[in-house]
Amino acid sequence: MTEKMKQEKTLFMTRLMTPDMSNFSGKVHGGTILKLLDEAAFTCASRYCKTYVVTKSLDQVVFKKPIAVGDLMTFKCNINYVGKTSMEVGIRVEGERIKEKKDYHAISSYFTMVSVDDDGKPMEVPRLELDSEVEKKLFEAGKMRCAMRKEIQERNNKLHVSLENWINIWK
Repeated sequence: MTEKMKQEKTLFMTRLMTPDMSNFSGKVHGGTILKLLDEAAFTCASRYCKTYVVTKSLDQVVFKKPIAVGDLMTFKCNINYVGKTSMEVGIRVEGERIKEKKDYHAISSYFTMVSVDDDGKPMEVPRLELDSEVEKKLFEAGKMRCAMRKEIQERNNKLHVSLENWINIWK
């Protein structure tokens, strides 16, 4: 397989955190980071499957360290797991404080992205080729998280209160 034909399973995206991204405490706003995470997940997943993708879920966003204006943030994305029409993108965000010459792990998260056709209908994604032991472990962990998400969704559905019943609570 030529280098050009290899699956594009990873993506590195670096962004400078600018003053317009800050919140009232002078750190980068969490909502801004979530938007950048979603853009990185979209780019990694769509590049992998060569189709348009949409976000199905976002879970386990862990903000490990605050991000300062002026820091460089590198979004390290990897396709961890692939199902029939969806894929899990793991994202590790590493910060760099330029003046201090200090690197830090800022955020970890997992996105589930779904490949869609021109009508917005889910479509099959390419099977993930696992080339190393690390990739095999990431795949198994992603498979486990996929099963956990399904179980949580099923439990939530059983506990779901209809909107009509919820409105009646407040009367």
